Amino acid sequence: MQDIQKKTGFRQYMGLTVLIGFGFFTMGLMDPLYDTYTPLFLRRYLNSNAAVGLIMTLDNILQLLLIPVISIWSDRTRTRIGRRMPFIVVMLPISAILFSLIPSLAGLSFIALLGIIFIFNIFKTPVRGPIVALMPDTIPGDYRSEANGVINMMGGFGLIVSTLLLTRLIGIKGLPDGFPPHGLPFIIASACILVAVLVLLLFVREKKPEDTPQEEKIPVFTSIKQVFSSGDTSVRRILISLFLWFMAYEGAKPFLGLYMVEVLGVSEGNAALAQGVAGISSVIMAVPAGYFAHKLGRRKFIRVCLALLAFIMFLIPGAGFLGGGSVLALFLALMFLYGAVWIGIVVNSFPMLWQMASFGTMGIYTGLYYTFSQSAAILAPPVTGLIIDLGGYAGIFIFGAVCMLAACFVMGGVKAGEPGK
Repeated sequence: MQDIQKKTGFRQYMGLTVLIGFGFFTMGLMDPLYDTYTPLFLRRYLNSNAAVGLIMTLDNILQLLLIPVISIWSDRTRTRIGRRMPFIVVMLPISAILFSLIPSLAGLSFIALLGIIFIFNIFKTPVRGPIVALMPDTIPGDYRSEANGVINMMGGFGLIVSTLLLTRLIGIKGLPDGFPPHGLPFIIASACILVAVLVLLLFVREKKPEDTPQEEKIPVFTSIKQVFSSGDTSVRRILISLFLWFMAYEGAKPFLGLYMVEVLGVSEGNAALAQGVAGISSVIMAVPAGYFAHKLGRRKFIRVCLALLAFIMFLIPGAGFLGGGSVLALFLALMFLYGAVWIGIVVNSFPMLWQMASFGTMGIYTGLYYTFSQSAAILAPPVTGLIIDLGGYAGIFIFGAVCMLAACFVMGGVKAGEPGK
């Protein structure tokens, strides 16, 4: 049987992985619309980029607080439909409904906008943990890079649909009077999310408790203490590294739409174009990134990607020395390269942590990933917003390049997390 599994390799898990990827598809639909247009909604009421960045960290604060709790809770949940699925089928549909209301409430008042942002994130942010943990629950450790490539490809498809198709509907004529000009993309995305949840519920079957080996139940804080007191520093180094590279990524992401509109002079309907271009290259490279890392080694592959990202981010401010449409063309070309390289880190960093976890601690390691990544996501937008206020948009890309180089250095000491180890 093992010989057959080795011969077929990841192919035997491809169908299941694609189905699980519908959970990531929902994130791909919501995240770029939210990250691109919420800052624009906030700028109707606020003049400070630092203030906009501070509010945009709300979802990251909630992810820091709630994702580890929900992930660990799902580790210990036992129901007829699984341990992750109950959270997904309740929280995602509510998130979809609330998401569709954001443009309407943004037009009412600043308080209404803040309220829907908060309530939406209460439901949307913590469900990410069970969605992410669903894959390592069902896919063997040796194939998780490839599987993570597939599900991130599905997320990339969602991003492409969101940024390159749905945004075309902003400001479309012929809508009823009073219909918010940004509302149609949010409503269509919400409907797609409800369909994706139905696909997950009908076709993804989680492992039953009796199908998995019985493990000693170790208290949560004892498990976390063991991670940080171990003689092997690999887990700690990965967590510090991902904090640094998310400082770079999350620091730039909320301001890309504003950069496109205020610096490059594109229309609001094209504000998400940079994310869309990066999403296309991410989809193209998501699955190959998993296979390349399996062959070359996850640590080595991630370090190469970090060095390349630093180089790309250093180049972006140089685009400003060109004139006319050349600036926009070069920026989009660099964002295409950025997306192709960034996905190599995303695809392989989670599997490195999961490789060191057991079935009973998968949610704990997932929670630790989000504790460090969202700590960076909380800190980065106010910092980069302040950088923009003081020195312009070029500073956020230089800041990001330095963070990428620092992460590359820290990753050099990681010894574990490779397939088969």
